[in-house]
Amino acid sequence: MTETNQAYLVREILEIIRRTAIHYGLWFAEAERQLGAVSAHAAESEAGDRLMAILMKRLSKTLDVSVTEDGLPEGLMKLDAATLEKLRDSMATNWLAADGVWFQAIESQLSMHDAKRVNDTCWTRFSPYEALRIKQLLELPDYGGLPGLQTALAHRIYARVNPWEIVEDTAGSFVFRMKSCRVQTARTRKGLAEYPCQSGGLVEYRTFAQAIDPRITTECIACPPDPHPEDWVCAWRFTMPSG
Repeated sequence: MTETNQAYLVREILEIIRRTAIHYGLWFAEAERQLGAVSAHAAESEAGDRLMAILMKRLSKTLDVSVTEDGLPEGLMKLDAATLEKLRDSMATNWLAADGVWFQAIESQLSMHDAKRVNDTCWTRFSPYEALRIKQLLELPDYGGLPGLQTALAHRIYARVNPWEIVEDTAGSFVFRMKSCRVQTARTRKGLAEYPCQSGGLVEYRTFAQAIDPRITTECIACPPDPHPEDWVCAWRFTMPSG
């Protein structure tokens, strides 16, 4: 086999991964549109678990690699914790890159207004999905309150991308602050104004919190284009109403 043919096959394999991701996402989007969010999330939970098992079994057979009884690649299990953490964080940053390239593509082909509109709508779908996945994986209760929300926030993909902190932690509320943001830092480095992300943040954090516990309310303390201090970029107060 020539190098050219090998390169073509590798590109074809990567293209199949790309189309599979799009097709899977379209299934979820249409299930949500036609059946509602609750039914779509339940179906994805079943379909996603089955797909992961199928993928691991087929890839292990094709590539002659072993998997554990839990269906995890033994090659990854043999890596040390530091390497796995580095890989995890790299995958999280790639997730943010996927978000960014979509925004930039729509912005360049249409306008920032169109890109923001699509972005904000996507967050109304992804944020509750991520919250429900975390709830399921960590076996959090349906009404986990503020402790459950704090636990869930620590397991978002974003938690592996940007440094964050929880302050003003009381029995009835707490404040979540993003200490720095890769997106805003990159824009500042290029001499650009901060991206006005407050509209997206409002739906992102509100829908995430409500998916963890529908009683929790969300308030934006500050988020671009709001002015903010040097030691944090955005801040959100989550409150459990009394009574």
